Amino acid sequence: MLIAENKEDLQKLLNIVQEESRKKGLELNSKKTEMMVISRKQESPKCDIFTNEVKLKQTEKFKYLGTIISNDGKTNREISERTAQAKVNFQKMKTILTNKHISIETRKRALHFYIEPVLIYGCEAWTISKQIQNKLEATEMWFLRRMLRIPWTAKKTNERVLNEANKRRSLVRTIRKRQATFLGHVMRRGKLEHLVTTGKLEGIRSRGRQREKIMDGLATWLGTGKVSDILAAVKDRDLWRDMIANAYKQGT
Repeated sequence: MLIAENKEDLQKLLNIVQEESRKKGLELNSKKTEMMVISRKQESPKCDIFTNEVKLKQTEKFKYLGTIISNDGKTNREISERTAQAKVNFQKMKTILTNKHISIETRKRALHFYIEPVLIYGCEAWTISKQIQNKLEATEMWFLRRMLRIPWTAKKTNERVLNEANKRRSLVRTIRKRQATFLGHVMRRGKLEHLVTTGKLEGIRSRGRQREKIMDGLATWLGTGKVSDILAAVKDRDLWRDMIANAYKQGT
């Protein structure tokens, strides 16, 4: 994957890859090579990139290392794809997960170890808005209702379902915990990831409500309210672990 700030730099990078590839007897397949522009605009800007005098196809999304990257820079599509994959895997294990001859505790462990990892793969980079949080919580309840064989006609509230399963909501808390843990490693390492997370871009903000950032969501979850407090606390490993454990326990 090649990344550049503008069309000219991207074309130069691609030309270098082509030239070095030819030295090794390799040729870039223009039919299997695509390009994408990441932008906040409603319509993605057009960008013409060529290889072997063939214009590359411009796509709206692509999968890289198992994660979907979208042209709007959001993680909504990736989360929707993860949710769908987790439900497919649940159906494949349906005979076990919905078997009432197996204790609910055993089935919950199976759900935790075999289904949830599919759902939350790469969640450390997710931005969880209120809408996304509701969707994730609905997915968690989707699993439990089917494990307990509760039809939608039963009209049982989520609280009653959680009581029957002897469980608390934990999916979003688990995601937040993984994000906070990963953030600690990134901040203390102090390399490129640190710069990407804390760096600021010059320019004027666009009109309207600004997008929610991962750091803002974590600040709220950890109860600090300020990103600056996070950056100060993360340097102390013991303090950071205690903050994560406390937030996870309280379920905020």
